[in-house]
Amino acid sequence: MPTTSTRSAVNRWVFWPAASIIVAFVAFTLIAPGTAEAVFGAIQSSIVNAFNWYYVLIAAFFVIFSLWLGFSRFGDIKLGRDDDEPEFSLMSWFSLLFAAGMGIGLVFYGVSEPLSHFVDPRPGVVGTEAQLAQQALSQTYLHWGVHAWSIYVVVGVALAYAIHRRRRPISIRWTLEPLLGSRVRGGWGNVIDIVALVGTLFGVATSLGLGVLQISSGLSTAGIADPDITTQIVIIVVITGFVLFSVLSGIGRGMKWLSNINLVLAGLLVIYLLSVGPTLFLLREFVQSLGNYIQNFIGLSFTVNAFTGAEGEAWQASWTSFYWGWWISWAPFVGIFIARISKGRTVRQFVAGVILVPTLIGILWFAVLGGSALAMQLSGDVDLTGPDGTVDLQAALFEMLANVPGGTLVSIGVIVLIGIFFITSADSGALVMSMIATGGDPEPKRWARIFFTVITSALAIALLLAGGLDALQTAAIIIALPFSIVMLLMCWSTVIAFTRERRAYDRARRDQFIDRIGEIYGLEVEEPIERGALRPPAWWKPRGSAANRSASRGFGRPTAARGDDSPDAASPESAPDTDE
Repeated sequence: MPTTSTRSAVNRWVFWPAASIIVAFVAFTLIAPGTAEAVFGAIQSSIVNAFNWYYVLIAAFFVIFSLWLGFSRFGDIKLGRDDDEPEFSLMSWFSLLFAAGMGIGLVFYGVSEPLSHFVDPRPGVVGTEAQLAQQALSQTYLHWGVHAWSIYVVVGVALAYAIHRRRRPISIRWTLEPLLGSRVRGGWGNVIDIVALVGTLFGVATSLGLGVLQISSGLSTAGIADPDITTQIVIIVVITGFVLFSVLSGIGRGMKWLSNINLVLAGLLVIYLLSVGPTLFLLREFVQSLGNYIQNFIGLSFTVNAFTGAEGEAWQASWTSFYWGWWISWAPFVGIFIARISKGRTVRQFVAGVILVPTLIGILWFAVLGGSALAMQLSGDVDLTGPDGTVDLQAALFEMLANVPGGTLVSIGVIVLIGIFFITSADSGALVMSMIATGGDPEPKRWARIFFTVITSALAIALLLAGGLDALQTAAIIIALPFSIVMLLMCWSTVIAFTRERRAYDRARRDQFIDRIGEIYGLEVEEPIERGALRPPAWWKPRGSAANRSASRGFGRPTAARGDDSPDAASPESAPDTDE
């Protein structure tokens, strides 16, 4: 069974099973949205009740594994051939990593999450308003920081090694080749790619659904349209039209410009809020909350709300378990992207860059947006909560912006920002899913990309009809369960691959001088040797000499080891004693 297909077709053993699963899911949700919502609720409760400890444990394990991988003896392994240089400069690489991590989710939750944790803290958390505000930011950093990017590292480093070092196609199955061997070419490899493809589709659809919810809230704030399901479906259809235009026209340069515009708009938003808001407070809060996150990192990483009953389980499902599931479902998409741009980097550079840079940028983002909202709420002059004292997750950002100078204009800019994120995420997501479906074709056929663009939008609509935000969160939690098993196998497979490579390097180094190490260091044990015999033999030359370099190339003595029997051949018996 072939692992890859020609550019005229997809891998039918991956594409059709995955497409059938998604089409059946969408059809069921559209035909019976009420039943689907009830089923989602039951599944979410079952998974969270039974596996919330598992999600927390594996997320913490991925952090430990990623850090160990980067700073162990495997850290100097290059993700590429030995003479490969990085394809991008350090600053360009950092910018691309930022682009991968800066998505709709950060805009959606930039204000609403810190504010939600402040107004409605995690069960069991008590304290003064200042302490609750500090805890709110630390909890947000946990969800968007080291854990998220460590999950991406697991997939990204395994893919980068397979793609750049071993020259394998761009497909998830090849990350498990060191573990499964030739079986990745058959049924096992197909199952792995199907799980990765379905997971990626759900992850991208979840992000698009969040973006639509927020755009509709922004339009409602501006008095343009009501934030109902009809408006949300219209938004999806309109933006999908722009995505299809991008796919059909093949304007890769246009997508690059859109990505750059997004980065500029996001940066301008942070700078503007820093300038017109409580600047010194935001800077102090950034430093202090960063320290608090580091100080409480281990405790937060293993918190599962074990002693807070049903209330704790509900909170866990809405926040931490949802995030870990979302990141795992996004891991194939982001992993392929960061693997593609990291050719020529070492494992240590990859781990440090992928975890550190996006985490710090994300913390700065939440410190400014979330910190601005917390400052307003703490001042007592502005109340960003609803009549029932809760936070409107979709509208919180726009409610905060309405209380800053030029808020209306800034809100319009934010809607544009989310819209461009929608287009770039859907287009790049369709490309990655098409690559997986074709077995690793870097330039899949347009019809495949069109199919995944349409089916992703249909899935987002179906999830919105089946319960909105709750359904989006449930989808992420469900799909993460099978792919987390694949990721654990990736960890095992990566260790096998790296161990084999280090063993090969160590053997090659030993082979350069192992035949004569006894004569050099006096390690003979067959019979006693005189003190003078510990002196290096006459044929041995100092390190760096021409003869020694020749010996290194020949893996032995300069001449005699190559079988030269001439009288001039250098040997321990015939060589003159140069020390006398």
